[in-house]
Amino acid sequence: MRTVLNVLWLLLGGIWLAAAYFVAGVIACLLIVTIPVGIASFRMARYVLWPFGTLVVKKPEAGAGSAIMNVIWFVTVGWLLVIVHLVTALTQAITIVGIANAVVSIMMIPVTAFPFGKELIDRDDPRALYMTSLVSTR
Repeated sequence: MRTVLNVLWLLLGGIWLAAAYFVAGVIACLLIVTIPVGIASFRMARYVLWPFGTLVVKKPEAGAGSAIMNVIWFVTVGWLLVIVHLVTALTQAITIVGIANAVVSIMMIPVTAFPFGKELIDRDDPRALYMTSLVSTR
């Protein structure tokens, strides 16, 4: 089922979102100071290209460095990518089939705005049980 959802996502806007992240990554890598922003952008491009089956979890060791990088990210490319997500979601919501994809695009906005301090892991990864609230504590 994940593959079907990912292919549908890819055809209805995922490829354009990934292209936007890729372009932002290339631009960010032009300056030495923003190379970490470019690397994060490439990581996010992979996520928006094939999102179903991937979990976004907080890194336990994230600290002040992640917060500073999130500010740099948001000022340089984050705000623009949030706008791209909103436009994509509005475009996807025009069709009945695209409404679910529009919801996913909107749900990606927090990670798009502040990606540092977060990790992308496969839903089948054993760490996913411990890093998410899917596990009951009883």
